[in-house]
Amino acid sequence: MSPELISILVLAVVFVIATTRSINMGALAFAAAFGVGTLVADLDADGIFAGFPGDLFVVLVGVTYLFAIAHANGTTDWLVHAAIRLVRGRVALIPWVMFALTGALTAIGAVSPAAVAIVAPIALSFAVRYGISPLLMGAMVVHGAQAGGFSPISIYGSIVNGIVEREKLPGDEIVLFLASLVANLVIAAVVFVLFGGLGLWRQGSVAPDPAGPAGAAPHGTSRPADGASGKRPPSASGTGPEPGTGTGTGTTVTAVDTREETDEAGARLTPARIATLVALVALVVAVLALDLDAGLTAITLAVVLSTVWPEDSRPAVGRIAWPTVLLICGVLTYVGVLDEMGTITWAGEGVGGIGVPLLAALLLCYIGAIVSAFASSVGIMGALIPLAVPFLAQGEIGAVGMVAALAVSATVVDVSPFSTNGALVLAAAPDVDRERFFRQLMMYGGIVVAAVPAVVWLVLVVPGLG
Repeated sequence: MSPELISILVLAVVFVIATTRSINMGALAFAAAFGVGTLVADLDADGIFAGFPGDLFVVLVGVTYLFAIAHANGTTDWLVHAAIRLVRGRVALIPWVMFALTGALTAIGAVSPAAVAIVAPIALSFAVRYGISPLLMGAMVVHGAQAGGFSPISIYGSIVNGIVEREKLPGDEIVLFLASLVANLVIAAVVFVLFGGLGLWRQGSVAPDPAGPAGAAPHGTSRPADGASGKRPPSASGTGPEPGTGTGTGTTVTAVDTREETDEAGARLTPARIATLVALVALVVAVLALDLDAGLTAITLAVVLSTVWPEDSRPAVGRIAWPTVLLICGVLTYVGVLDEMGTITWAGEGVGGIGVPLLAALLLCYIGAIVSAFASSVGIMGALIPLAVPFLAQGEIGAVGMVAALAVSATVVDVSPFSTNGALVLAAAPDVDRERFFRQLMMYGGIVVAAVPAVVWLVLVVPGLG
């Protein structure tokens, strides 16, 4: 059995064990990277650690730390309150606002993970507060980022167009941009319908209530997440006991009074909240205008806020998404071992050697989707487009359509919890059952991987576009 095949089988075993035994998949992946890297690929420790995503580690820790402080001092409450006022209480518009916002950020030049890192914590905080599906909100943020990700002035668009020009292939910047925009817009519309968007429209308008729906706990206290408790939050009308208040008819008055007080507290700007808002704006400016690293910038801003208001930093450190950090870093380290030992190139070259160009094109789209769900989308596009050159040169496959199909296939799967964007969404979701949310993202990512490459191949490649 070839080393490449062994490495793929070990990855499958890691998935099975993590799913059936409830073990953190990242820890298993670190062990697998050590075993396969040492025994099969003959890599030393430096070779194994070459795949460790240090930049993503810092982004996950830094962004979740900064927004944990924002949660602790009530800044996210204030932002939710302001967002409700902005859309005049129409909660159903918020997912589309987040979609458009991340799309605009990437279209004007933001790196997709940076845009998601900025928008996702606010969007998911809003989702939990107002009973919107976190999967719906997270998917809207990620698909929005990819919708604008291939504009002619965007990072992804510039990279792919540069590869096309270097390989001397026919290219069309507008077709590339529109292919990604339309594909993600259609997927977002389907997700919106399937995961409760129509119910949000029927819900109508709501008052800006930073305390959250149905008797959420006041700021500064904790309440069990819906997924963790398995129960709906008790309502303020007295149909169930309020957390921490006991039972009986007296809870009705207590709940209503608490929500009125929290309304006023959530709408008030304190010095800590003002400073946190300035820090969030500084993060946006630093990442988009100054091209600074999002993770390092976020950690620096969090340290500054912690120094001035240490009482907010103490609970914030505990709210950093450490299990998610272990999960993502472990899996990506193993993927790095696969790359070091040539497994990814081996699979791509095997597909490229198939004598049927249309079938080879379809398989390359699937390889791009599957590998990108665990690794760098840009890196995969950089590897697969050159692999497609030999059969594109035969003239049986349109180059413009093939490049667009590869680009969409390799980026639309970034909703996977193992990709940077999916990991940010998983880490940013407050007050949810993370294991359940992880499984939801993994299932949704699997559906996208299974369906989208075939659809874009049918629409863009089969007609021979370009």
